[in-house]
Amino acid sequence: MNPSANGWIKKLLNLVSETMYSQTETDAFYINLKRAGFIYGSNIKVVLDIVKPFELSEEERCKTNLLLTFYYIYNKENPEEKFTESLIRYYKSITDQKRSFFEDLFSDKSPDSLLEKIIHKRIHIDDNFISKSFNYFLINALLFVDVLGYQRFLKDENNVKDYVGNLESALETIVFSVIENKTLKSEYDENLIKLFEGSIRYKNPELLTYNDAISIINEPLEKLYVIDLVCMASWTDKIIDNEEKSFLNQLKTDLGVDNTVIVRSINDINLFYDEHKEDVAFLSSKNLAQSFYDNSSKVVSKLINRNSKRLIKELSESKEALYLLTQSTQRNLTDEEQKKIQTQLIDIFKSIPSLAIFMLPGGMLLLPLFIKFIPKLLPSAFDDNRIDDKD
Repeated sequence: MNPSANGWIKKLLNLVSETMYSQTETDAFYINLKRAGFIYGSNIKVVLDIVKPFELSEEERCKTNLLLTFYYIYNKENPEEKFTESLIRYYKSITDQKRSFFEDLFSDKSPDSLLEKIIHKRIHIDDNFISKSFNYFLINALLFVDVLGYQRFLKDENNVKDYVGNLESALETIVFSVIENKTLKSEYDENLIKLFEGSIRYKNPELLTYNDAISIINEPLEKLYVIDLVCMASWTDKIIDNEEKSFLNQLKTDLGVDNTVIVRSINDINLFYDEHKEDVAFLSSKNLAQSFYDNSSKVVSKLINRNSKRLIKELSESKEALYLLTQSTQRNLTDEEQKKIQTQLIDIFKSIPSLAIFMLPGGMLLLPLFIKFIPKLLPSAFDDNRIDDKD
């Protein structure tokens, strides 16, 4: 089975039918997803060892785990529609096809071929400008949002797109509340707070409060997932300090879960990172927040540089965007101005295929960084006060 070649989904599903893996209890399957690294965004192996890991690249393991997780959820819900067709309809239901990252794919008439292309583009994005450490830490660590959305889709197709958006916003609010609760914050902690707060404001007229976010997390898998993401955000040199433990205990109460769930989540992430620290790129950094911010900054810089000509053209046609970007080099933009510039940028991204990453779950988190770096990386006309370095 080769996930980089045509026909891999059909081949994989034939292998799965022989394993009876769908009879695994949901909690046990989720734990195996963590052990495989899927929940953490670093796929070390294939869930339940259905395929031997040494046969696949990391990207291929990620593809395989995502497809197997979708198929597991499908078998648990047992709908009448065929798996491939239902998954394609799910992605179409959460996608605005007028600006879709997958827009050019939906013309494919073969369900198997179309799904292979969707999964490939969802995982792979574009090797030309997305660094592996960023790709796995941000985008692929949020792939389980797609899975939870598909679970909702199989139960009730109404408002699935809103569900996915609200769920992602709730996860962001809860996960990064743990950073806000720190007494001593590093520069990277502060940057992450600004980064995620800015992103959440774009998606909602008002920033989700912690209580609003908690009210959205109701399903058992949602609860397990948010706790694991909080542990990921808290983890520094295998230490989750007392403030972070206090936040986790409060989260346990608010979500109505047993203390063993918190203990297991902490132990699981410590064990995974300890066993695979040589295999996971971002673990070479002392702090996950620092790794996230550094890698995100590099990716945004590459995106702007590689699309600078199109960006200059599009920005030149938007007087308001140009004005706000110029102002951002001289002062902090107000919340209202931040919303305006983010809206302007989204309209621009629609016309530049390479920037479609912002249409994916998690991609919106980079918008505040984009606003920060555009004036620095585009010509000096965007910054009246800039003095260019001389060679």
